[in-house]
Amino acid sequence: MDFKSCLYFILLCSLFSCNTEKPSREVVLYNSYCANCHVAPDIQSLPKNIWQDYVLPEMGARMGIITPEKHPYYKLPFHEQIAVIKTGVYPSKPLIPLENWDLLQKYIIQLAPDSLNNDNAITESTPLSQFNPLPISLDSIGGSLITYIKIEDDSKNIITGTRNGQLNEFNLNTKTSKLLGDFNSAIIDARILKDSIYVTNMGKMDPNEIPRGQSVLRHGNATAVLQDSLHRPVHTIYSDLNNDGNEEIVISEFGDLKGKLTLLQKDSFGFYKERTLLDLPGALRVIPKDMNKDGKDDLVVMLSQGDEAIYILYQEDNLEFTTEKVIRFSPVYGSSWFELVDYNGDGYDDIITINGDNADKSFVNKPYHGMRIHINDGENNFTETYFHPLNGATRLIANDFDQDGDLDLALLATFPDYENHPEYNFVYLENINTEQYQFKQQHFNDIKMGRWFLMDAADFDADGDEDIVLSSLTFSFTPVPEYLEKAWKESKTDLLILENKLH
Repeated sequence: MDFKSCLYFILLCSLFSCNTEKPSREVVLYNSYCANCHVAPDIQSLPKNIWQDYVLPEMGARMGIITPEKHPYYKLPFHEQIAVIKTGVYPSKPLIPLENWDLLQKYIIQLAPDSLNNDNAITESTPLSQFNPLPISLDSIGGSLITYIKIEDDSKNIITGTRNGQLNEFNLNTKTSKLLGDFNSAIIDARILKDSIYVTNMGKMDPNEIPRGQSVLRHGNATAVLQDSLHRPVHTIYSDLNNDGNEEIVISEFGDLKGKLTLLQKDSFGFYKERTLLDLPGALRVIPKDMNKDGKDDLVVMLSQGDEAIYILYQEDNLEFTTEKVIRFSPVYGSSWFELVDYNGDGYDDIITINGDNADKSFVNKPYHGMRIHINDGENNFTETYFHPLNGATRLIANDFDQDGDLDLALLATFPDYENHPEYNFVYLENINTEQYQFKQQHFNDIKMGRWFLMDAADFDADGDEDIVLSSLTFSFTPVPEYLEKAWKESKTDLLILENKLH
């Protein structure tokens, strides 16, 4: 059985409990397939209709059981069919007898709940008071398609990239925007060094198996492709990992059925040589940090497809790495982001994770979505010590925004609970007590201004405190209330600066 088939088959593991009786037929069947592939979700974590209409057909296809409801190549052009076939994710012959598969499906449907209890709605929250909102329009067109945002070091320019491949610079002093270049497809990273611009574009944003992304360097009118055929890259870092005077480029190729974490190393001729560090889909974000205090930067990586996890890639000699998986999540969690910070001030880096990607086959409000704090014991063993529920949570910034000596948290939820709390698209958690994990939640009330998708922080007004900028993405990739979709398409707000009121 291939790895991806194993990943999906493991979803069945929650069906079985340990007892001293003779194992049932289902248990025997399960134990013969990939019993330790990844964390097993509780069968109660998804409602009956999601299992029946989406998850089970996909699981069956990954075990070679093709049905009219789930055909891997349905409506795909020929070249994409070939690409999907080459992944090997969908076997050409069944890996499980049909009678056993039918038994397992019936068992799952029998145990699955009709709906999920959503306790997130009871979180206490008050309107945002720490920040003053300042909307910014980059153009006169309604809606916004920003896929990248970064505040430049001088905190006076905001760099944005769009789904259409336009790279722009907005100056906060002059309130003017200028086009820096057109890069053909959705921009997910940009780096400006004097007259040079490094850009990573995604290629096709929608799930697909054709690698169309690129990493390019533009200087004046000349453009050099540093690496092409990237598979839906979503994050890029530039770092001289081995201290040889040349920066390496690490690209998170999220992919779809397949994906990987890629290292580009410059050779003596100035060209980049590609090497795969992790041959797994869902690579989402990388932070370089010396995690074992040996003087070399390691790579802390989040993967968010199938076997959702946080990895540490410990750097050895000659840019070789030893891999350790330090945190694992259920494959239905939708891991979206993480920060590496010393939350409790003990001198060791802790990990704060965000789970809430809901743009998949199980679109439903999930009570296990939110923020989790994982404390480091000093040996890079991480224990989850706090969970803050937030439907559809996707982004996080940890910073002492009120300057009282502890870390406060700014959260985005691209997929909030639209029925009960659509205003929880942006949430600010003021840290009241670090040791007891007490937070005071505030939210931004104006839900019609934009669908906040990305954010960054800096001291825009040079008054000594950190401000926040949010960017809007009004492209509809999941169901939203009609009134909100209409309002977002008409809104002229592309960016929202949250000016810190502390000073």
